[in-house]
Amino acid sequence: MYEIKNAINGKLVSSNSDRKSQIFNPATGEQIGILPLSTDDEINAAVANAKAAQPAWGNLPPAKRARIMFKFLQLLNDNIDELARHISNEHGKTHEDALGECARGIEVVEFACGIPQMLKGEFSRNVGPAIDTFADRQPLGVVAGITPFNFPSMVPMWMYPMAIACGNAFILKPSERDPSASMFCFELFKQAGLPDGIFNIVHGDKSAVDCLLDHPDIKAISFVGSTPIAQYVYERGTKAGKRVQALGGAKNHMIIMPDADLDAAANALMGAGFGSAGERCMAISVAVPVGEETANKLVAKLKPMVEALKIGPANDETTEMGPLITKMHQEKVLNYIDQGEKAGAELVVDGRGFALQGYENGYFVGGTLFDNVKEDMSIYRDEIFGPVLSVVRKNSFEDALDLIHGHEYANGTAIFTRDGDAARAFADRVEVGMVGINVPIPVPVAYHSFGGWKSSSFGGHGIYGPEAVHFYTRLKTITTRWPTGVKEGAVFTFPS
Repeated sequence: MYEIKNAINGKLVSSNSDRKSQIFNPATGEQIGILPLSTDDEINAAVANAKAAQPAWGNLPPAKRARIMFKFLQLLNDNIDELARHISNEHGKTHEDALGECARGIEVVEFACGIPQMLKGEFSRNVGPAIDTFADRQPLGVVAGITPFNFPSMVPMWMYPMAIACGNAFILKPSERDPSASMFCFELFKQAGLPDGIFNIVHGDKSAVDCLLDHPDIKAISFVGSTPIAQYVYERGTKAGKRVQALGGAKNHMIIMPDADLDAAANALMGAGFGSAGERCMAISVAVPVGEETANKLVAKLKPMVEALKIGPANDETTEMGPLITKMHQEKVLNYIDQGEKAGAELVVDGRGFALQGYENGYFVGGTLFDNVKEDMSIYRDEIFGPVLSVVRKNSFEDALDLIHGHEYANGTAIFTRDGDAARAFADRVEVGMVGINVPIPVPVAYHSFGGWKSSSFGGHGIYGPEAVHFYTRLKTITTRWPTGVKEGAVFTFPS
């Protein structure tokens, strides 16, 4: 049994809090750790130290900041297996899935290494007689991130590498379910030579979130989680005068056209729907085959594949899908399956009652496939965040597009087709932030930016990539004129 500490001013600090949270191994249901929930005084101390350390870091030449980022990058690559083990141990996802998560997070660190290029600003000479103008992007100061359980390494790395490379100090509040991955990254960043106080980690629940949202010295908040909490974070943070980006939930659709390669589509749906037990904001949870023949063939292909899913603990190399994160979440997903069956959806593969010898107390749910799902059913409307794939049949491309547009979430979507006209029309017209053409999980690479539309995102800024530079800096434009020997009197008209 281990106890998680805070990371404040470059040191691991035990919390004095009498409120504690338990950390479980999701495959066994066994408690493996304890996490004190930080007090407001401890969070305030982290912010105070960050505020004191930030000016020197922000004034450091970007190239010198980049050198530390390069060392951090090397340490992450050297220790990726250990980082993945921390993820699997507390989250439950397979080692290979955890390695993939780490790799996508490390991509953002790679991008952050190029920060001198992204901060070099703009210059215009002779905008007026002997007058020059230049624009500079300067750090905000102290910024914070609040991250979810489903990607305990990748999502924090969507935030703090870019924020720190831009010259800010960062306060991270990771999920209390699986904090060890972030703590390991803190140790690596410290080894890379990051000055004390620039990267701090505090742990907690809603009380900690509110303390960060209300703190006057925190200038910006990044958040990833469910839509109700994202909206709460956005409203409370902006009310406190902060810049906020808050990414929320999703219900991602994949349209399968009659001309699609159905084997490729079925394989894509398996990985995108059941990878990481469906606990992804970019999971495909709704398959939309166009035409009855397409639907019948697709369901016929999916049924044996879902039934054959190899489900087990992360330490079994043959495992394709692990457990859910908590007992409470397992019960929530099972309840959704009950609701879908009662509402009249056809339960093609039932994931309830799954049991694994030796892991009877684990938080497992078997792969579940519903057919003939209707738009008014809760299994269609709600983000289940579990291994449940719903098939909603539509008669035409237009009907399928209307289905997507009728949903409140608009994070990601995909279409599988051989028809370039259909693909282009889909990409142009679909009202969703991230689009895949024969790509099931269209998460952008690190030098683009991630962000959904509608109720999937609040704040107007994408996360990581070029958008992150804009979010974590503020623009300053300077117009200069030096004496040239020309004497002028007072001018009372607007300057031109």
